[in-house]
Amino acid sequence: MAAFAFATLFLMLTVPSAIAQSFGSAEEARAMLDRAVAALKSDDAKALREFNDADNKEFHDRDLYVSCFNIADGVFTAAPSAMVGMDIRSFKVGDDPIGQRAFDTVQDTPEGSIVAMDFNFPKAGKPAVKQSLETRVGKQGCAVSYYK
Repeated sequence: MAAFAFATLFLMLTVPSAIAQSFGSAEEARAMLDRAVAALKSDDAKALREFNDADNKEFHDRDLYVSCFNIADGVFTAAPSAMVGMDIRSFKVGDDPIGQRAFDTVQDTPEGSIVAMDFNFPKAGKPAVKQSLETRVGKQGCAVSYYK
């Protein structure tokens, strides 16, 4: 009986921890965005290549990744491969025009400032709140999103 109770307690303590580790935290998202800003300031063409390289663990960690779009025309320059070249303003989740909201947010943000934008996005098949940390770097609007 004691062994069963111990096993149950062990599972209760470790399973939530393992699940939480499969998603990035707010701190990890912010650190990734800070690395992305530094990379863009150093060499924007190289940085965008690195952001689009899914094997680059500096800019791809679990569910965290850098996405960027051109400030002038809204075209994704870094994102999951199916989205590169797409206009961010056309991106919607359900009825939420999150792409247009992200575009507008970055347009109104002074370079170097970081703003947060919340939106609903599926997580394990269920609606969940994500927060996108967004900034403007030169001609790029960039973000890293995480589940709250």
